[in-house]
Parts: sequence; structure tokens; C-alpha cells
Amino acid sequence: MTDVWLQSLITATPQEGFELAITLSRRGVKYTQPDTEVLKKLRPEYANSAGELTAASHVIAVNFQTVAVANNYWRKS
Repeated sequence: MTDVWLQSLITATPQEGFELAITLSRRGVKYTQPDTEVLKKLRPEYANSAGELTAASHVIAVNFQTVAVANNYWRKS
């Protein structure tokens, strides 16, 4: 993928930061498996697995932690 979509990790609010974390996570999957048909085929397997959903939530949480640190946890000086 050659499109430049991530200009900054800085967001105005924690909500925007969380949404960015989700986007980062989804983009990571897209980079790892660029074949949309394969992703669609695999979706039922992980969509119905508590373990797989927990793992996906963990990836989002790690990305949110990264965004939060970049934003100094949205603290005002």
C-alpha cells in the first residue's frame, strides 16, 4: 500500500484517539492480509470466537495506549 493516510497520532480527544486505534488495528490486518476474499472467508471463524475477539480487543488496546502516550494522555498543561 502506497497511500499516505496516517499524518499524525495526535487527536483532539480520547474518543478520537480510540477511533484512531481501531483504524490502526484494522489497517494492520489489511496490510497483513491484503486479499479481501480471504478476509471475508476467515471472518466467520474469528467473529464467533471469544478468544479471537479478545485478541482483537487486545490489539486495539495496545494501539490506544500508543495513541494516548503520543497525546500525553490528553492532559492540559
